[in-house]
Amino acid sequence: MAADNDGSELKKNKKKAEKTLQNGIEDDAEEEPNFSDPEGFVDDITEEELIGDLLKEKPTEYDGFDSVVVVDNVPIVGPEKFEKLQNVIRKVFQRFGKIRTEHYPMENGENKGYVFLEYTCPEHALEAVKLANNHKMDKQHMLQVNLFSDFIKYENMPKDWEPPQPKPYKDMGNLRSWLLNNESFDQYSVIYDAGDKTAIFFNGSGGQPNLAEERSGIALWGGEKFEQIMKFSHPDVQLIDFSPCERYLVSFSPLQETKDDPQAIIIWDIRAGHKKRSFHCENQSTWPVFKWNKTGEYFARLGTDALSVYETPSFGLLEKKSLKLPGIKDFTWSPTDNIIAYWMPEQQNVPARVVLISIPNRTELCKKNLFNVADCKMHWQKLGDYLCVKVDRYTKAKKVEEKDQYKYRGISYNFEVFRIREKQIPVDKIEIKESIIAFAWEPNGSKFAYIHGEVPRISVTFCNIRPGGKVEALKTLEKRQANHLFWSPTGQFIVLAGLRSLNGILEFIDTNDMTVMALTEHFMSTDVEWDPTGRYVISGVSWWGHKVDNAYWVWTFQGRLLQKQSLDRFCQLQWRPRPASLLTKDQLKDIKKNMKKYSTQFEIKDKMSQTKASKEMIEKRRKMLTDFRQYRADKEQEYAQYRERRITLRDGHDTDSQANNPDNYIDETIEFLLSVEEIVLE
Repeated sequence: MAADNDGSELKKNKKKAEKTLQNGIEDDAEEEPNFSDPEGFVDDITEEELIGDLLKEKPTEYDGFDSVVVVDNVPIVGPEKFEKLQNVIRKVFQRFGKIRTEHYPMENGENKGYVFLEYTCPEHALEAVKLANNHKMDKQHMLQVNLFSDFIKYENMPKDWEPPQPKPYKDMGNLRSWLLNNESFDQYSVIYDAGDKTAIFFNGSGGQPNLAEERSGIALWGGEKFEQIMKFSHPDVQLIDFSPCERYLVSFSPLQETKDDPQAIIIWDIRAGHKKRSFHCENQSTWPVFKWNKTGEYFARLGTDALSVYETPSFGLLEKKSLKLPGIKDFTWSPTDNIIAYWMPEQQNVPARVVLISIPNRTELCKKNLFNVADCKMHWQKLGDYLCVKVDRYTKAKKVEEKDQYKYRGISYNFEVFRIREKQIPVDKIEIKESIIAFAWEPNGSKFAYIHGEVPRISVTFCNIRPGGKVEALKTLEKRQANHLFWSPTGQFIVLAGLRSLNGILEFIDTNDMTVMALTEHFMSTDVEWDPTGRYVISGVSWWGHKVDNAYWVWTFQGRLLQKQSLDRFCQLQWRPRPASLLTKDQLKDIKKNMKKYSTQFEIKDKMSQTKASKEMIEKRRKMLTDFRQYRADKEQEYAQYRERRITLRDGHDTDSQANNPDNYIDETIEFLLSVEEIVLE
């Protein structure tokens, strides 16, 4: 009975609920709120504010095929090497940008030999095609990289084909506009703020950097407004070097590299921005690793028992092989000719020797045998007329087995001077009794200077090579504080500098008559730089050498101080080099002949400039005085306006009149005991 009553009760409740739903009204239920907007309501909330997180996922215009690249000639590997292949591909292509997706088509457990990579934007894809195309993964696989959109473009080629229009040339302006300056002022670049900032100074005015190193590569700047001309992508680049012809750029990065993928050293085409070739870098290499000839037609590097000479524009080995030179220590190019000078130490019964060879035929021009040689340093004269080899000789040598090196005793020194322009290249020998600290050729002459001796008895000797070949000593300056020699680019004048440990002593000398024009000091200076014209010299205290008093000073070639410029954490200064003169030798000779006529014109122009500068200074001072007088009058008037208020605040006392009345002052005499002296009276 109880069960039947429960069942009937449930049926009644169910019917009641259905009836309530049908009527839409329930006695115990509350009316639901209405969320509809009123009529005429305008919503001012933007979609970015309301659903900004969803809009970030909205597909963009970059999500098309322009961001996808296709990489062909990928090695075909099985499952056991597939992960390694992925890591290698990522390492190569992640340099150009973030990879959003990657797809490796597979067949029978192996990849098909091509990969689809999608970047976050088309710019990264274009850079990958530009720099990674023809990338050599190993001896059998050279990657071919193309945009996926190119396949669609070529697939839908119209029947009436039209040749593509050449890319319009982007005019960067006159890259040598600074040479058109009316006053012929030079520019120089300054690195400061611990290397974070670079500026171009044009006669004392600041500018923008012309070359800035970035973490992702190198940016080249130039033109009248110093706009970015080219960018080279080389991650974590640390060192750069230009070829003498300025067509190629060499960059170095210490990032780890694989055997089949050299990335430590890259040579770039500056104008096109293309990578020409990459090289490995050995652990004991010195910068610059590659040395160029004058025209940029050849460059060479030192290897183990070999000298590798490369040619441009192919960037392949000259004659497809290196020169086998057992034990070669160093080499250097002639500054004007295709001549390489190198030296090799003694080996068993073979003496040490300095050899000159011509490139590209590799013909031996001259060879000088040397004995008991510990070290050699080669110095070319700027015109390529002479080569001086400083030879360090020993009397006893002991091999240190642990370091595989020799320890020498009884060191003596001499110069071997090669006269390159004469028949069969004769060699003169100059014996030096003391240790040699520095050596330098006069750029456009036959004189040279060297510093010798020990502190405090340091001497500087000047020599000259006569046309007949005889080397004569011109003069020896004794008891000098110098460890560096800096010749003027035009010759004749030289600066003897005692940098770093010698406290920055600077001595300016005219070598025509060996007169000391000035003896001065830039305390703790670390660098000296001549301007390209030989008119000015800059000395500097670099933050890299000293952490205090960082600044650079500008001097005339005669040693007269012109300017002192302090910069926060100043690091380095370099003058902007000038291009070679377009004048012929006859034109230069004619200018020198009529120098007095031109000098008169320059003197008149200098006087006009000085007069103009004096007038500008006087006008500036007059304006400052007028401004001060006006300011003083305004303040006096303002002070007078508040007189009544001051009297009120000071209980009716007119302090202005009291201050001007001498009767209100009281003279007081104050005595101080300075000392006590006792005198004994007899």
